[in-house]
Amino acid sequence: MEQLEYQEGRTELESLGKFAMIDRLTDGFARYNKSTVKGVGDDCAVLGTGKKKTVVSTDMLVEGIHFDMTYTPLRHLGYKAVARGLSNICAMNATPTQVLIAIAVSNRFSVEALDELYAGIRLCCERYDVDLVGGDTSSSRLGMVISVTAIGEVLSDRITYRSGAQLHDLICVSGDLGSAYSGLLILEREKVTFQADPNFKPDLDSYDYVLERYLKPEPRTDIVKFLAEKEIVPTAMIDVSDGLASELLHICKQSRCGCQVYEERLPIDYQTTRVCSEMSQNMLPVSNALNGGEDYELLFTISQKDYDKVKESPEVHIIGHITEEGSPAVMVTPQNSTIQLRAQGWKME
Repeated sequence: MEQLEYQEGRTELESLGKFAMIDRLTDGFARYNKSTVKGVGDDCAVLGTGKKKTVVSTDMLVEGIHFDMTYTPLRHLGYKAVARGLSNICAMNATPTQVLIAIAVSNRFSVEALDELYAGIRLCCERYDVDLVGGDTSSSRLGMVISVTAIGEVLSDRITYRSGAQLHDLICVSGDLGSAYSGLLILEREKVTFQADPNFKPDLDSYDYVLERYLKPEPRTDIVKFLAEKEIVPTAMIDVSDGLASELLHICKQSRCGCQVYEERLPIDYQTTRVCSEMSQNMLPVSNALNGGEDYELLFTISQKDYDKVKESPEVHIIGHITEEGSPAVMVTPQNSTIQLRAQGWKME
């Protein structure tokens, strides 16, 4: 087989971010079907011609990139694979309904190991009333790859894209931020100690919350239901998979606006703060919240008229507001200085 050679003018993959690469690869593709309402560029594609639309998303997990088998139980991995896909559905203000799972595995994995993986997949499907309706299997020379296609449904007048944020809209986020990355930091720390001493037995009991947030995240279907009950249609929405800063910049780019969020309003769990203090005196919890990723919370904007409907919710936090087009995306510190937000949560490996 002829090998690819390095040529003058060659662009290396790591020189592009994930989203710049997607833009480059999909540029110029025409749309041929009326049923394609929304293609590339949001958390899901939107399909259909009636009042109820179908939303579809594909997500991939690659061993050594997205998960480490040293500390990832297969049952948790199966659950997480589905949960990630369902989170994309929620980010469109939609209800998940089906998934398709494709896996590629090497002979390092046994039939019993795959039973464990699918036990986790089944548990997540049962918890969120989602049907497994198909998929594919293949062999792999190196490790495991899991691909999840998630499907959901939503009424046309409730679909929420990243592009609808308006001047003075309130910026909201569910749950707390930075805890999943804090869980990863703990697992990586214990892995290093174990590699140095195979007889080492990690003590993880006091980190249960952040570990679960990383190993077994939950899609926020409850927030979608809450918004429907309160008769709120967010103006823009995205899930927090690549870090709060990155997701805010996506909304600002596609909504053609700026934003201002307040550091003291960012919801951060005490275990996240504790992990940061243990890891380094210079590690700030706010950095985990802005750049850690994999929290799978929902970041959304709402009209100010809906403020009273969300202000008492313990699961929805108002962290800032949308500013005019051309203004930067910034975080305001308790000292009233501003820090420009930069996307640091994901890069090409």
